[in-house]
Amino acid sequence: MKAFARAGWRRLPFGPMKNPLRCLPVLLLAAPLVFAQAPAATTDPLAPTLGVKSAAEIDREWQQSVSKYDAERNRLLAEEQKQENDGPFRADWATLKKYQQPQWYKDAKFGIFIHWGVYSVAAAENEWYPRNTYQPKEGAYKHFREHFASKDPAQKDEKGYKDLIPLFRAEHFDATAWAKLFKESGAQYIVPVAEHHDGFSMYDSGLSDWTVVKMGPKRDTLGELSAAIRAQGLHFGLSSHRAEHDFFFDGGRTMRSDVNDPKNASLYGPAHEWISEEGGMSNDWTYVSPEFARDWLARDTELVEKYKPELVYFDWWAGQPGYRQNVTKFASFYYNFAAAHGYGGVIDIKDNDLNWKAGARDFERGAQDHILADHWQTDTSISDASWGYIEHDTFKTPEFLVHQLVDIVSKNGNLLLNFGPRPDGTIPDEVQATLREMGAWLKVNGDAIYATTPWKSFGEGPTQVKAGAFHDTETKGYTTEDFRFTAKGANVYAIGMTCPADGKATIHSLGWAHEGNALPIGSVELLGSTEKVTWTQGAQTLEVTLPAGAACKYAYALKLTPTAK
Repeated sequence: MKAFARAGWRRLPFGPMKNPLRCLPVLLLAAPLVFAQAPAATTDPLAPTLGVKSAAEIDREWQQSVSKYDAERNRLLAEEQKQENDGPFRADWATLKKYQQPQWYKDAKFGIFIHWGVYSVAAAENEWYPRNTYQPKEGAYKHFREHFASKDPAQKDEKGYKDLIPLFRAEHFDATAWAKLFKESGAQYIVPVAEHHDGFSMYDSGLSDWTVVKMGPKRDTLGELSAAIRAQGLHFGLSSHRAEHDFFFDGGRTMRSDVNDPKNASLYGPAHEWISEEGGMSNDWTYVSPEFARDWLARDTELVEKYKPELVYFDWWAGQPGYRQNVTKFASFYYNFAAAHGYGGVIDIKDNDLNWKAGARDFERGAQDHILADHWQTDTSISDASWGYIEHDTFKTPEFLVHQLVDIVSKNGNLLLNFGPRPDGTIPDEVQATLREMGAWLKVNGDAIYATTPWKSFGEGPTQVKAGAFHDTETKGYTTEDFRFTAKGANVYAIGMTCPADGKATIHSLGWAHEGNALPIGSVELLGSTEKVTWTQGAQTLEVTLPAGAACKYAYALKLTPTAK
């Protein structure tokens, strides 16, 4: 999914995407999906297949491996087609660009992302461990052979990522305890990964044998989380990263491995060669069959039908040209489904998955240097090295994350903060401590965060923030001169990013000669304190003296109430 795993590959801005599938006959979309029969097996089912079998032959093997679910897949696609055309939206940009984000999402400001799956068993490298198990130059390749591969030379190639599934047990998973922690953290929406690139469904899928209900824990962890999260009064979302599954295990086709065995195709997918050039998704030439793209649509339809998420997050490869038509269909289906079921849905958009007006734009590990007119989101991880669980990890500090949250909110955004649970279902102590620290800060200062809007400017101070994805950790430490502003009704909040040692704060923007000319201040309060705040608003600055012993851990918030008219 993420930057660590895609080392050396960066997405660049690009123009309108060329869709090689736009000329597919309409009948292809309307006809029932019946997958083709596979060709005869080779004498050695583990033998390398890249350059030996064509992409179409490889895809037919995958199609045959999941053909027993044809009836359910076609039922879901029929439901999608029906709902896609029943409601305020249609699968075209003329209607989808009129989409409006629901108020709950704009008000929430803080959410939690959860990367949990079979890849946590290895507890090494990152969540791209499954792919890199078959990449000889990657650390995961060596790690798997040292810790999990057969020591018998005759059987060394038979084991692969699939053999980690029995070790993924979630024996200590407690959805209620998780949800209580999320509530304590101050987060307002929770987004577990329903399926990552590895193709293992972390939910009760009726389209796969490789699911958390049929293997490993043998329980619907996503369903349990959905119920527990909603019981805490929080919003429930989910993410689907299945688009990338089309190519994810392609390394296994270059060597003798279990990826080549057709009997494993329903887990490893078609594993087509990933062919990408600089210039973004418009220059991605990886083979995506119409059958795989429709299966993608059916699986995401299934997730919406079963779990009714208020938010759906897609990773960057949903913007690959082979998916564009079905992503458009899904957007119309999902927004119409949400409207029919009485809630406002959100699709988080990475890069060019959708037209940016058709959802909420997400900047992975990113930031902005100005206020964006359209509400946006950053997703980042508490971990410095991974989105999933790994041993000996290092973590961002609560102070860094509070500062990031404040900066994002001041610029009209949300923070979606990720962590990775252990394979037994427990949450690392460091993660729990960080979430509780953020919750304690929000308990005091949440009035300056939740349900706020940007003010006339996002803030002031010397610390620079670099805009765009993958820049969030480049921000240097904030100083006592750095402030961020938010607004709620007539009130403005000035959030000091560092506690002043002398208890004195000077805010230039709030002087009468600056933006403060429209804010004649009547009172100043320090959130979390009942003590009197001494202040003076002049032409050039607002001067504030905090109460003695004021609690301002990580950051402090001043509530500025204008004089009564």
